[in-house]
Amino acid sequence: MADYDVIVIGSGPGGYVCAIRCAQLGLKTACVEGRDTLGGTCLNIGCIPSKALLHASHQVHEMHENFAKMGIKAAEPEIDWAQMKSYKEDVIAQNTKGIEFLFKKNKVDWLKGWGSIPEAGKVKVGDELHSAKSIIIASGSEATSLPGIEIDEKTVVTSTGALELEEIPGEMVVIGAGVIGLELGSVYARLGTKVSVVEFMDTITPGQDLEVARQFQKLLAKQGLEFTLGAAVQSVDSSGEKAKVAYKLKKDDSEHVIEADTVLVATGRRPYTDGLGLAEIGVEMTERGQIKTDGHYATSVPGIYAIGDAIEGPMLAHKAEDEGMAAAEILAGQAGHVNYNVIPGVIYTHPEVASVGKTEEQLKAEGRAYKVGKFSFMGNGRAKANFAADGFVKLLADKETDRILGAHIIGPMAGDMLHEICVAMEFGAAAEDLARTCHAHPTYSEAVREAALACGDGAIHA
Repeated sequence: MADYDVIVIGSGPGGYVCAIRCAQLGLKTACVEGRDTLGGTCLNIGCIPSKALLHASHQVHEMHENFAKMGIKAAEPEIDWAQMKSYKEDVIAQNTKGIEFLFKKNKVDWLKGWGSIPEAGKVKVGDELHSAKSIIIASGSEATSLPGIEIDEKTVVTSTGALELEEIPGEMVVIGAGVIGLELGSVYARLGTKVSVVEFMDTITPGQDLEVARQFQKLLAKQGLEFTLGAAVQSVDSSGEKAKVAYKLKKDDSEHVIEADTVLVATGRRPYTDGLGLAEIGVEMTERGQIKTDGHYATSVPGIYAIGDAIEGPMLAHKAEDEGMAAAEILAGQAGHVNYNVIPGVIYTHPEVASVGKTEEQLKAEGRAYKVGKFSFMGNGRAKANFAADGFVKLLADKETDRILGAHIIGPMAGDMLHEICVAMEFGAAAEDLARTCHAHPTYSEAVREAALACGDGAIHA
């Protein structure tokens, strides 16, 4: 008899959700984790702590920009950086302890230590060898850097170091205008740091709907972030009092240097599979270092599966969670499934940016006939009352069938508002279905209905 039906390697969002779902379905389950706390990168050094700092820094922004307008008079806020970081750590602890509780509640064993797979059906944790009918790799990802840039997590940092800086820097250079760079850059800009963003591509948030990306850049620039686009970073010299970032503009090959107290390298992430022993047991990998899987998350070695950031697809916590649940259901003999056409993406700046499905650029490239319904938050009463009228809702629908193909929101609570569109897309709804659904007034979500109306005869409040 095997020790377990399933051993999951990694306790990030994909791993811990997968383990709990396996246990719920009657499988004897263990989860391997080498950190002192559960939750992986997301809960410990990623999604959760960054959202805590985004929330705290947004309160500072509101106090500076909007309190007086509402008749709230207060002295200039004093930033207690140590306390702000303590608040962040408390948020992390609440979440990680919550997973420990869920493991106990669902009878999932935590195998503490770093895991490796010496052979199919076996997982080694420390000096102990455990057996399992099925092994699920949910080892996540790690930050990448650029050639020649040495990360010390003090002056030249990844997102991990950026969450633990000893003091708020006077100047920060962010290399990379993706989600991580803009979220953390936004935090420090609100706290008084001069933030300069250097991006290789000609737009920020590459892959985002272009109209949204352009509006997003304008709004962040109003908040003080400075952008240099089409710039290839050559080196970072942190030997002096200030770090020096050398870059070359692609348009004319001109060379430039910018100085800062802190340099945040936010150039992406890569699958973390070191030490698992995958090559030795013959697990096939893709050219990009991801674990190759089939439609049921099975690797090339029978009995070994993989999910989340370790395999192909967007590196998003909720994508990993869905895959974890689907993999668990497949192992339990059910029909686990993930609809990859309805995976939302959110940037938690202010305003938020949220998207699902196709962009206009993708639809044009596919030669698809589509229509656009747009509505500005300037026409939304709740948004105007809350000083949150920047941005818009953009709905893309098939020109013939009216079926919703994609949605892109830049504005207040965009990440939460997006989900009614996700549900609509999951059920194959038309824009008219949203337009004919009564929305409470006054809410931000009315803007979604107005955008749906704009796909037809026209929005009411535009």
